[in-house]
Amino acid sequence: MNDFTKDMANALFNQDKINDLFRQKLQQAVNDLLESELTAFLGYNPYERDGWNTGNSRNGAYYRKVDTQFGQIEIKVPRDRNGEFHQHTMPDYKRHTDVLEQTVIKLYSKGVTTREIADLIEKMYGGYYSPAMVSNISKEMIPKVEAYHQRHLSDKFFCVYLDATYIPLKRVTHEREAVYIAIGIKPNGHKEVIDYCIAPTENIEIWSEMLKGFKRRGLEQVELFLSDGVVGMKEAICQSYPKAHFQRCLVHV
Repeated sequence: MNDFTKDMANALFNQDKINDLFRQKLQQAVNDLLESELTAFLGYNPYERDGWNTGNSRNGAYYRKVDTQFGQIEIKVPRDRNGEFHQHTMPDYKRHTDVLEQTVIKLYSKGVTTREIADLIEKMYGGYYSPAMVSNISKEMIPKVEAYHQRHLSDKFFCVYLDATYIPLKRVTHEREAVYIAIGIKPNGHKEVIDYCIAPTENIEIWSEMLKGFKRRGLEQVELFLSDGVVGMKEAICQSYPKAHFQRCLVHV
C-alpha cells in the first residue's frame, strides 16, 4: 500500500501534510483503478504476449483535472486503439465529486483480504463486467496490499505499542471486528506503523503470529513492548523477543 499508514503516522499532527498525503494517495489510487479497468476490458496486462493480435491494444491516455476536498488531482484516463473502452471510475465531464473520495477510502479500508477487495470491486463494476473481468481488476489491487504486509522491517525499534480496537464492519456473522495494530518508535524518534490485521476477536494467538512475522521480516531487536492486559501477551513477547522488556500501558493500568 505504498507505506500509507506509515506516512499517515508521520503526518498525523499537521493538517496540511495530512491533506497533501490524502491528495497524493487519492490521485494514485484513482489512476491505478483506471488502468485496472482498461486491463480488465482488454483481458491482458501491459506488454503481455496474450495481447498480441487480439485486435485491440492500449493507445496512450488523456488527462483531466478534478477538484477534491483534499485539493486538485490529475487523472490519467487510458485509451484503447479501437475507441471501445469506457471507464466507470470517474463520472464523465465532472470536475468535482464527493463520491470519489468515499470510494477510494473504502478501497483502502477494505483492502485487507482478497475477499474484501473482490467484494468492493464487484459492487463498483459488477454491472459492467463479467465475473472474469471483475476478478482481473481485483488481481491488480491485491499485490499492493500484500506488498505492504510483506515489506522488510527495520532491524531495531526502541519501543513498540501493541493494541487492538473494535470497529463496525459489514460481515455475514460479525458486526464488529478487532483491528490489531503495532506502532513502533525508532531510536531516532520516528514513528512507524509496523503492521496491522483484522480478526473477529482479539486473542493472543494472533498477536503471537504477528510477533513471529516481525522477526521473520527483519525486526531483530526491541527494547520495550507496551500493551494492555490481554492474557498471555508477556509470554508471547518472550517467545519472539526474549531480551525485550514489557510494560503494561499506563492508561490501562
